Amino acid sequence: MHRHITAYALVALASLVVARAAPAQHATAFDLEDGARSFASTCANCHGPDGNLIPGIDLGHGQFRRPLTDKELENIIENGIPNTPMPPSPFLSEEQVGRLIAFLRSNAEQRPTTGKTGDAARGKALFEGKGECTDCHRIGTQGSRTGPDLTRIGVQRRAVELEQSLLDPKAEIQANNRLVRLVTADGKEVKGRLLNHDTYTIQLIDWDENLRSFNKADLRELRFDDTPMPSFKKKLSAQQIADLVAYLSSLRGP
Repeated sequence: MHRHITAYALVALASLVVARAAPAQHATAFDLEDGARSFASTCANCHGPDGNLIPGIDLGHGQFRRPLTDKELENIIENGIPNTPMPPSPFLSEEQVGRLIAFLRSNAEQRPTTGKTGDAARGKALFEGKGECTDCHRIGTQGSRTGPDLTRIGVQRRAVELEQSLLDPKAEIQANNRLVRLVTADGKEVKGRLLNHDTYTIQLIDWDENLRSFNKADLRELRFDDTPMPSFKKKLSAQQIADLVAYLSSLRGP
């Protein structure tokens, strides 16, 4: 979608999806993953990863203008809406359109489990205080570089995914956030966050925030390591989790 799409067109887009339609019965995990990729490349630039950047529209929580059948929705995605900035999507195949629809249906059913409305200001205080998040994470110019940079995490991850990372950080670790443990030829152990690797070399940032590069042939050991991020399930209340998620969702970079 165009970056400067009007609010009218976005309202029109929100009318494309059934308010409480059930997810496609035969959608597989692959279908939903492929639909998520189409959403990220086609819709998220304006709507955000949760589909809630436009006032009054929330694609991620099933808040739409009116119900449409999958066939009607498919037709509008493929052909656009005349006389509005909503363009056709000729680059999406029929299968991809179907998977995008399945993803939107499924996505509307996924909500954070706390059942609380979060407050971003309270979440910021938790992030910088009791949560001790800046010991590993960085926002803008503040915090550590050893963990993933969260400056634009609100654009990159959905609220339900952020909540899962707080409650069960080992459940899903993105490829660019993996940790590695290696032992050098002289027996020194090094741990850090993986930055890059190829057939012959590996680069990481260690716990002292030093950029390190090693030849794999010179290493005694090399393996992925568990995340050091703790679960906040017992450390924070449901309201505090919701506040922290609200703050992280608000982080959209400069």
